[in-house]
Amino acid sequence: MEDYKYHIFAPYRVCPLGAHVDHQHGLVTGFAIDKGVDLWFNVREDNLVRLSSLTFEGDVEFEIDKPSQVRQHHWGDYARGAKYALRKRFELQRGIEGVIQGSLPVGGLSSSAAVLIAYVMAMAKANDITLQPFEVVKIASEAEREYIGLNNGLLDQACIALGKKDELLFLDCDTNEYRHIKFGGSNSFPKQGGLEGLFEIGIFFSGLTRSLVNSDYNLRVYECKTAAWNMLAYTDQPLKTFDKTFLRDIPKTTFEKTRIAMPPRFARRAEHFYSEYRRVRQGVTAWETGNLKLFGKLSFDSCESSIHNYECGSPELIAIYDIMRQLPGVYGGRFSGAGFKGACIALVDPAHKEEIEKVLTERYLEQFPEYEKTFQVFWVHPDDGARFVENEE
Repeated sequence: MEDYKYHIFAPYRVCPLGAHVDHQHGLVTGFAIDKGVDLWFNVREDNLVRLSSLTFEGDVEFEIDKPSQVRQHHWGDYARGAKYALRKRFELQRGIEGVIQGSLPVGGLSSSAAVLIAYVMAMAKANDITLQPFEVVKIASEAEREYIGLNNGLLDQACIALGKKDELLFLDCDTNEYRHIKFGGSNSFPKQGGLEGLFEIGIFFSGLTRSLVNSDYNLRVYECKTAAWNMLAYTDQPLKTFDKTFLRDIPKTTFEKTRIAMPPRFARRAEHFYSEYRRVRQGVTAWETGNLKLFGKLSFDSCESSIHNYECGSPELIAIYDIMRQLPGVYGGRFSGAGFKGACIALVDPAHKEEIEKVLTERYLEQFPEYEKTFQVFWVHPDDGARFVENEE
């Protein structure tokens, strides 16, 4: 893209542990990966934003210094959402002109969050605004919640903005404290070098596409909050407004006392939250002590709870999960993202990846031959977070 002065790479992300709990202020883990969104752009001297996409049809144009209009249900909503969240904090005067492209046609990797982060960084650059990485996280998350309409937490944006190539991100979504954890607690890796020598990440795309806003994602968030309300009501505690009600604020002992009284679906949602909190704690210890086998098992257990307690997962995703659980060389894995259509991820021994891809593809397409042209397997590695690509600025 020689015509453009600036180039931002915003990676996609995977979350091996910490599923469906960020919106309840839980604990999460994640990696940025080496596939993502590229945005090439120039700064304009006027107030116009003009964008095109190599992935989607149509162009986008709007004025950066004017209030955002209502959503148009078009890929340009993400650029308008970035403007919306930035304008709440800063005066925006100069627009951008650019082109954006995604590198994987896969649901479940938080491509929407990657796009938003790229736009936030570009619009900030154009207007001489310096943002720390966690400020980018909060602004992009706000854009997705308030403008796009997805009631998410900070997991996706944190992994994308804060990821480090050879370390696991551990984030507390209640305090927003985070740290990067080296595998085995040191710099010692297999001789191949870094996490790449330890495992590769398999992404198994079911062939189904998805939209989180139109899925049951928001419904599950409300069910978690309703479970929390039930617990507060049963124990005669004051109720908070829905937007300030989180499972993280209620002790597990309260859940144990009240679970029998509440409708089973709400009890299952709460069970997932509390059990996932425990799994993330155990997983962080396993990672710090270099126990990849235990870390992987906990990731599998997380998926089991996603299926039975959180009740997400299409028949296609569950089939992929069931197949990969049985294959030698798969340390662990689960649904990626919201887990309604999208993809499964797995941490895989590199020595086994070709056989895993072959067997999983054969067995999956035996069950779902209709996805022969859309089922895909990708292999990726952990990577650093969103950044301006060097030597082009």
